[in-house]
Amino acid sequence: MTHVLCRWLAVFLSWVRRILCRWLTAHTKPDRWGRQRPVPPCRGFAPPKPTWVRNEIIRLKAVMPEAGCRTIAHHFNRRWACQRQMTVGKSCVAGMLTKHRYLILEARRKLKHRVQRPIPRNRVWGCDLLVKTDRHGQPHLALAILDHASRACLRLQRLSDKSSWTLLQELVQAVQRYGLPQFVRTDNEAVLVSRGFRLALWLLGIRQQRIQPGCPWQNGRVEQFIGTVKRALATEPIADSEHFTRTLQEVRTWYNHERPHDHLQGRTPAEVWAGIDVFAPRAG
Repeated sequence: MTHVLCRWLAVFLSWVRRILCRWLTAHTKPDRWGRQRPVPPCRGFAPPKPTWVRNEIIRLKAVMPEAGCRTIAHHFNRRWACQRQMTVGKSCVAGMLTKHRYLILEARRKLKHRVQRPIPRNRVWGCDLLVKTDRHGQPHLALAILDHASRACLRLQRLSDKSSWTLLQELVQAVQRYGLPQFVRTDNEAVLVSRGFRLALWLLGIRQQRIQPGCPWQNGRVEQFIGTVKRALATEPIADSEHFTRTLQEVRTWYNHERPHDHLQGRTPAEVWAGIDVFAPRAG
Protein backbone atom coordinates (compact mmCIF):
# COMPACT_ATOMS: atom_id res chain seq x y z
CA MET A 1 0.00 0.00 0.00
CA THR A 2 2.80 2.37 0.84
CA HIS A 3 4.49 1.60 -2.46
CA VAL A 4 1.33 2.55 -4.40
CA LEU A 5 0.95 5.86 -2.54
CA CYS A 6 4.56 6.78 -3.23
CA ARG A 7 4.07 6.05 -6.89
CA TRP A 8 0.95 8.20 -7.15
CA LEU A 9 2.71 11.00 -5.28
CA ALA A 10 5.62 10.89 -7.72
CA VAL A 11 3.19 11.12 -10.67
CA PHE A 12 1.42 14.07 -9.07
CA LEU A 13 4.66 15.92 -8.41
CA SER A 14 5.88 15.37 -11.96
CA TRP A 15 2.56 16.72 -13.27
CA VAL A 16 2.87 19.83 -11.07
CA ARG A 17 6.48 20.30 -12.21
CA ARG A 18 5.42 20.09 -15.85
CA ILE A 19 2.71 22.79 -15.31
CA LEU A 20 5.16 25.09 -13.53
CA CYS A 21 7.73 24.70 -16.30
CA ARG A 22 5.18 25.61 -18.95
CA TRP A 23 4.01 28.66 -16.94
CA LEU A 24 7.59 29.86 -16.37
CA THR A 25 8.44 29.38 -20.05
CA ALA A 26 5.43 31.47 -21.09
CA HIS A 27 6.25 34.29 -18.61
CA THR A 28 10.00 34.49 -19.11
CA LYS A 29 12.27 35.47 -21.97
CA PRO A 30 15.99 34.80 -22.46
CA ASP A 31 18.43 37.65 -21.97
CA ARG A 32 21.60 38.26 -23.95
CA TRP A 33 23.38 35.37 -22.17
CA GLY A 34 20.56 32.86 -22.69
CA ARG A 35 19.22 32.98 -19.13
CA GLN A 36 15.49 33.18 -18.55
CA ARG A 37 14.16 36.48 -17.20
CA PRO A 38 10.57 37.13 -16.07
CA VAL A 39 8.42 39.14 -18.46
CA PRO A 40 6.99 42.34 -16.89
CA PRO A 41 3.21 42.24 -16.54
CA CYS A 42 1.15 44.08 -19.14
CA ARG A 43 -0.44 47.31 -17.99
CA GLY A 44 -3.60 46.81 -19.98
CA PHE A 45 -5.94 49.55 -21.13
CA ALA A 46 -6.31 52.94 -19.45
CA PRO A 47 -9.42 53.47 -17.33
CA PRO A 48 -12.31 55.22 -19.09
CA LYS A 49 -12.56 58.98 -18.83
CA PRO A 50 -15.25 60.54 -16.62
CA THR A 51 -18.49 61.76 -18.13
CA TRP A 52 -17.63 65.43 -17.67
CA VAL A 53 -14.56 64.97 -19.90
CA ARG A 54 -16.74 63.70 -22.72
CA ASN A 55 -19.19 66.57 -22.28
CA GLU A 56 -16.36 69.13 -22.26
CA ILE A 57 -14.84 67.74 -25.47
CA ILE A 58 -18.25 67.77 -27.15
CA ARG A 59 -18.72 71.39 -26.08
CA LEU A 60 -15.29 72.39 -27.37
CA LYS A 61 -16.00 70.80 -30.74
CA ALA A 62 -19.38 72.53 -30.88
CA VAL A 63 -17.92 75.99 -30.28
CA MET A 64 -14.88 75.30 -32.53
CA PRO A 65 -16.20 73.23 -35.45
CA GLU A 66 -13.11 73.82 -37.60
CA ALA A 67 -10.64 72.72 -34.92
CA GLY A 68 -8.93 69.35 -35.13
CA CYS A 69 -8.32 66.70 -32.49
CA ARG A 70 -4.89 68.07 -31.55
CA THR A 71 -6.23 71.63 -31.10
CA ILE A 72 -9.14 70.47 -28.95
CA ALA A 73 -6.77 68.39 -26.81
CA HIS A 74 -4.51 71.41 -26.30
CA HIS A 75 -7.45 73.62 -25.26
CA PHE A 76 -8.72 70.96 -22.86
CA ASN A 77 -5.32 70.39 -21.26
CA ARG A 78 -4.61 74.11 -20.85
CA ARG A 79 -7.85 74.57 -18.96
CA TRP A 80 -8.17 71.42 -16.85
CA ALA A 81 -4.63 70.10 -16.34
CA CYS A 82 -4.02 72.30 -13.30
CA GLN A 83 -7.58 72.71 -12.05
CA ARG A 84 -8.68 69.06 -12.04
CA GLN A 85 -5.46 67.16 -12.94
CA MET A 86 -7.03 65.73 -16.08
CA THR A 87 -5.47 65.56 -19.55
CA VAL A 88 -6.45 63.94 -22.82
CA GLY A 89 -4.59 62.98 -25.97
CA LYS A 90 -5.51 63.46 -29.59
CA SER A 91 -6.36 59.74 -29.97
CA CYS A 92 -8.82 59.94 -27.07
CA VAL A 93 -10.39 63.07 -28.56
CA ALA A 94 -10.64 61.47 -31.99
CA GLY A 95 -12.41 58.43 -30.55
CA MET A 96 -14.91 60.56 -28.64
CA LEU A 97 -15.63 62.79 -31.65
CA THR A 98 -16.21 59.76 -33.87
CA LYS A 99 -18.46 58.07 -31.34
CA HIS A 100 -20.58 61.10 -30.43
CA ARG A 101 -21.17 62.82 -33.75
CA TYR A 102 -24.88 63.24 -33.13
CA LEU A 103 -24.30 64.85 -29.73
CA ILE A 104 -21.90 67.34 -31.34
CA LEU A 105 -24.46 68.30 -34.01
CA GLU A 106 -27.12 68.68 -31.35
CA ALA A 107 -24.85 70.89 -29.23
CA ARG A 108 -24.03 73.08 -32.23
CA ARG A 109 -27.73 73.41 -33.03
CA LYS A 110 -28.49 74.47 -29.46
CA LEU A 111 -25.69 77.04 -29.49
CA LYS A 112 -26.85 78.48 -32.80
CA HIS A 113 -30.50 78.84 -31.78
CA ARG A 114 -29.91 79.77 -28.17
CA VAL A 115 -31.88 82.81 -27.04
CA GLN A 116 -29.64 85.17 -25.13
CA ARG A 117 -30.72 86.43 -21.74
CA PRO A 118 -31.80 90.08 -22.03
CA ILE A 119 -29.45 92.48 -20.26
CA PRO A 120 -29.50 96.28 -20.06
CA ARG A 121 -27.24 98.27 -22.31
CA ASN A 122 -23.91 99.51 -20.96
CA ARG A 123 -23.73 96.43 -18.78
CA VAL A 124 -20.88 94.64 -20.59
CA TRP A 125 -18.62 95.99 -23.32
CA GLY A 126 -16.49 93.66 -25.39
CA CYS A 127 -13.08 95.05 -26.36
CA ASP A 128 -10.59 93.55 -28.78
CA LEU A 129 -7.99 94.44 -31.41
CA LEU A 130 -7.93 93.61 -35.11
CA VAL A 131 -5.11 93.80 -37.66
CA LYS A 132 -5.53 94.41 -41.39
CA THR A 133 -2.73 94.40 -43.96
CA ASP A 134 -2.86 96.78 -46.90
CA ARG A 135 -1.79 96.08 -50.47
CA HIS A 136 1.81 97.07 -49.66
CA GLY A 137 2.10 94.56 -46.83
CA GLN A 138 1.90 97.19 -44.06
CA PRO A 139 -0.21 96.09 -41.06
CA HIS A 140 -2.78 98.48 -39.57
CA LEU A 141 -4.22 98.14 -36.06
CA ALA A 142 -7.78 99.00 -35.01
CA LEU A 143 -9.78 98.88 -31.78
CA ALA A 144 -13.32 97.45 -31.65
CA ILE A 145 -15.71 98.07 -28.75
CA LEU A 146 -19.09 96.31 -28.80
CA ASP A 147 -22.07 96.52 -26.44
CA HIS A 148 -23.23 93.03 -25.51
CA ALA A 149 -26.90 93.89 -25.00
CA SER A 150 -27.62 95.68 -28.29
CA ARG A 151 -24.67 94.35 -30.34
CA ALA A 152 -23.98 97.98 -31.29
CA CYS A 153 -20.47 98.89 -32.37
CA LEU A 154 -19.54 101.79 -30.10
CA ARG A 155 -16.00 102.23 -31.38
CA LEU A 156 -14.17 101.06 -34.48
CA GLN A 157 -11.12 103.26 -34.86
CA ARG A 158 -7.66 102.85 -36.30
CA LEU A 159 -4.85 103.11 -33.75
CA SER A 160 -1.65 105.00 -34.38
CA ASP A 161 0.30 102.72 -32.03
CA LYS A 162 -0.27 99.77 -29.75
CA SER A 163 -0.01 101.25 -26.28
CA SER A 164 -2.20 101.35 -23.20
CA TRP A 165 -2.43 105.16 -23.36
CA THR A 166 -3.86 105.05 -26.90
CA LEU A 167 -6.41 102.42 -25.90
CA LEU A 168 -7.45 104.46 -22.88
CA GLN A 169 -8.00 107.54 -25.03
CA GLU A 170 -10.33 105.62 -27.32
CA LEU A 171 -12.14 104.06 -24.36
CA VAL A 172 -12.64 107.45 -22.69
CA GLN A 173 -14.11 108.89 -25.89
CA ALA A 174 -16.58 105.99 -26.05
CA VAL A 175 -17.51 106.52 -22.39
CA GLN A 176 -18.07 110.25 -22.91
CA ARG A 177 -20.44 109.57 -25.81
CA TYR A 178 -22.34 106.44 -24.73
CA GLY A 179 -22.04 106.34 -20.96
CA LEU A 180 -20.10 104.34 -18.40
CA PRO A 181 -20.23 100.53 -18.65
CA GLN A 182 -20.21 98.26 -15.65
CA PHE A 183 -17.83 95.66 -17.11
CA VAL A 184 -15.26 95.58 -19.92
CA ARG A 185 -14.45 92.11 -21.20
CA THR A 186 -11.03 91.61 -22.80
CA ASP A 187 -8.60 88.86 -23.61
CA ASN A 188 -5.17 88.38 -22.03
CA GLU A 189 -3.12 90.45 -24.46
CA ALA A 190 -0.31 92.35 -22.77
CA VAL A 191 -1.59 95.81 -23.69
CA LEU A 192 -5.04 95.00 -22.25
CA VAL A 193 -3.81 93.61 -18.92
CA SER A 194 -1.06 96.13 -18.17
CA ARG A 195 -0.97 97.91 -14.84
CA GLY A 196 -1.72 101.29 -16.39
CA PHE A 197 -4.79 99.99 -18.21
CA ARG A 198 -6.15 98.25 -15.11
CA LEU A 199 -5.48 101.30 -12.94
CA ALA A 200 -7.33 103.55 -15.38
CA LEU A 201 -10.33 101.20 -15.39
CA TRP A 202 -10.34 101.21 -11.59
CA LEU A 203 -10.27 105.01 -11.50
CA LEU A 204 -13.17 105.16 -13.96
CA GLY A 205 -15.17 102.70 -11.88
CA ILE A 206 -15.17 99.96 -14.55
CA ARG A 207 -14.57 96.33 -13.67
CA GLN A 208 -12.50 94.26 -16.07
CA GLN A 209 -13.49 90.73 -17.06
CA ARG A 210 -10.59 88.70 -18.45
CA ILE A 211 -11.37 85.54 -20.36
CA GLN A 212 -9.47 82.35 -19.66
CA PRO A 213 -6.42 81.61 -21.82
CA GLY A 214 -7.31 79.74 -24.96
CA CYS A 215 -11.07 80.41 -24.65
CA PRO A 216 -11.95 83.10 -27.24
CA TRP A 217 -15.62 82.07 -27.20
CA GLN A 218 -15.97 83.67 -23.76
CA ASN A 219 -15.74 86.99 -25.59
CA GLY A 220 -17.56 85.62 -28.60
CA ARG A 221 -19.69 88.64 -29.50
CA VAL A 222 -16.81 90.94 -30.22
CA GLU A 223 -14.92 88.08 -31.88
CA GLN A 224 -17.87 87.49 -34.20
CA PHE A 225 -18.04 91.21 -34.93
CA ILE A 226 -14.35 91.29 -35.84
CA GLY A 227 -14.93 88.38 -38.20
CA THR A 228 -17.76 90.33 -39.86
CA VAL A 229 -15.50 93.37 -40.21
CA LYS A 230 -12.68 91.31 -41.73
CA ARG A 231 -15.05 89.76 -44.28
CA ALA A 232 -16.27 93.23 -45.23
CA LEU A 233 -12.70 94.51 -45.54
CA ALA A 234 -11.69 91.55 -47.70
CA THR A 235 -13.89 92.75 -50.58
CA GLU A 236 -11.64 95.76 -51.27
CA PRO A 237 -7.87 96.06 -50.73
CA ILE A 238 -6.66 98.78 -48.37
CA ALA A 239 -4.37 101.42 -49.91
CA ASP A 240 -3.14 103.40 -46.90
CA SER A 241 -4.06 104.46 -43.37
CA GLU A 242 -6.58 107.11 -44.50
CA HIS A 243 -8.35 104.60 -46.70
CA PHE A 244 -8.38 102.15 -43.79
CA THR A 245 -9.95 104.75 -41.45
CA ARG A 246 -12.60 105.68 -44.01
CA THR A 247 -13.44 102.03 -44.68
CA LEU A 248 -13.81 101.32 -40.95
CA GLN A 249 -16.32 104.17 -40.64
CA GLU A 250 -18.33 102.83 -43.57
CA VAL A 251 -18.34 99.30 -42.14
CA ARG A 252 -19.44 100.58 -38.73
CA THR A 253 -22.31 102.57 -40.27
CA TRP A 254 -23.42 99.57 -42.33
CA TYR A 255 -23.24 97.23 -39.32
CA ASN A 256 -25.14 99.50 -36.93
CA HIS A 257 -27.84 100.94 -39.21
CA GLU A 258 -28.32 98.66 -42.21
CA ARG A 259 -27.47 95.07 -41.34
CA PRO A 260 -30.26 93.13 -39.51
CA HIS A 261 -29.12 90.80 -36.77
CA ASP A 262 -30.54 87.31 -36.31
CA HIS A 263 -30.29 87.30 -32.51
CA LEU A 264 -32.02 90.70 -32.43
CA GLN A 265 -35.09 89.28 -34.21
CA GLY A 266 -34.27 91.05 -37.46
CA ARG A 267 -33.58 94.47 -35.95
CA THR A 268 -30.39 96.47 -36.37
CA PRO A 269 -28.10 97.23 -33.42
CA ALA A 270 -28.90 100.95 -33.69
CA GLU A 271 -32.63 100.24 -33.32
CA VAL A 272 -32.06 98.05 -30.26
CA TRP A 273 -29.77 100.66 -28.70
CA ALA A 274 -32.43 103.35 -29.20
CA GLY A 275 -35.22 101.06 -27.98
CA ILE A 276 -37.09 101.04 -31.31
CA ASP A 277 -39.16 97.97 -32.23
CA VAL A 278 -40.03 98.21 -35.91
CA PHE A 279 -42.09 95.01 -35.74
CA ALA A 280 -44.36 96.21 -32.93
CA PRO A 281 -48.02 96.69 -33.99
CA ARG A 282 -49.01 100.32 -34.41
CA ALA A 283 -52.32 101.87 -33.43
CA GLY A 284 -54.67 102.39 -36.38
